[in-house]
Amino acid sequence: MGIVWSIIVVILMLGVLVTIHELGHFWVATLLKIKVYEVSVFVGPKLFHWKKNGVEFSIRAIPLGAYVRFTDVDEEGKIIESEEPSLLINNPRWKRLLVALAGPFMNVFLGVVIFLLLFCFTGVPTLDLNYCPVDSQLYATDYTPGDTVVKVNGERVYNALDFYVDTQMIATEYEPMTVTLRSKQTGELYDVYLEPEIKTRPMLGIVCYQDTDNKYNGWLIDSSYDTQNAGNPILKNGDYLVSVEGKPVTDPDFLEFLDTLSEGDTMTFGYYRNGEYHEEECIISLTTFANDRGMHLVRYKMNSFERFTRALGYACKMPATTFKITVKSLSLVFGGKEEVYNMVSGPVGVTVAVSDVVSDESDTVAQKIYTLVNMAGLISIGLMITNLLPIPGLDGNQIVLIAIEMIIGRKISKKAEDVINVVGFFMLIALVLFALTSDIIRIIME
Repeated sequence: MGIVWSIIVVILMLGVLVTIHELGHFWVATLLKIKVYEVSVFVGPKLFHWKKNGVEFSIRAIPLGAYVRFTDVDEEGKIIESEEPSLLINNPRWKRLLVALAGPFMNVFLGVVIFLLLFCFTGVPTLDLNYCPVDSQLYATDYTPGDTVVKVNGERVYNALDFYVDTQMIATEYEPMTVTLRSKQTGELYDVYLEPEIKTRPMLGIVCYQDTDNKYNGWLIDSSYDTQNAGNPILKNGDYLVSVEGKPVTDPDFLEFLDTLSEGDTMTFGYYRNGEYHEEECIISLTTFANDRGMHLVRYKMNSFERFTRALGYACKMPATTFKITVKSLSLVFGGKEEVYNMVSGPVGVTVAVSDVVSDESDTVAQKIYTLVNMAGLISIGLMITNLLPIPGLDGNQIVLIAIEMIIGRKISKKAEDVINVVGFFMLIALVLFALTSDIIRIIME
């Protein structure tokens, strides 16, 4: 049932986002007194339809997209050409440009509203630093809790998402980092240099649930890495790991105990399988890690107008941050640091991501709602970026054509427009196939 609910959630999510996009075209056209023939939610056969102020509104059967129709059609579905001044094609270029831009603008506006509402309920995400752990990189500097992050490695950050991408996605945990902070007390800028302390730690080679509220008082194993025990994994899904070298996993100093073990030696797993207790030796392998940077941000409750305006500011910066992340993701692909299929996602990828959220039993309902709403905000802004691509069927194509007409002062020839549309059509098909292929490869690789 998880995948069914995920598909329903994705259809509703994308349906709302696309509908708002199309309503943007409709509202601006109406404001500019441009004739609209039909506004359709979804596509395919009509389920419901009504007429108001000369516009036909319809809800159709296939929940894939929506559209606004600016032309009249005959019984065979062919466009009826007319010199009527109120038609979109017969209006001044600046009006047509505003109508084309209205859809992407509504996606940006909706994304900002979604994030603002999210911040109102979950708190205002800031760039103010919280207290850090004693063994972290930040603790060794002269920072003061409450100071604000301004730059990471010389590049300006504007909100918490921006900060996360620069510190977690772009930079690896083993790289030194220079962070520019603004003092809460003086308002002056100063730099702190974070240098990771590289250590090694024995690997258990497991994915597990560390909730020990069970009859075995151990960790429930979800899966084991193929590298466990030199390529011959011992623990299996459903086992309960209760001890290592006789040390119970429930002991407070268990992780510190693991650090005393050495590579090449063996450790003894004590575990339960199908109700029976087993002990078996496992070859130890080490993994390299860096200590925590210690940069944890403060999230404030929405309890004042000042914090509301601060939340509004962060929400308004989300489109720029999303675009920045898109550009950086592409740079990682072209730089060979990331596989392209990890950076491009289509409807299948979105459905899988939603399925992961819906089926995650460790999250509460509130956490799932938060994640899904956050995804909706990012997807809405992402639709703006996608729709601005100069590809037929997308607003970007009309925007580019209108802009060219405004520059040259005349309408583009029919032949040139046909060539652009054909090339763009193949680009659109290639983009759809590429997104689908990326989704499939990602699923297989996982």
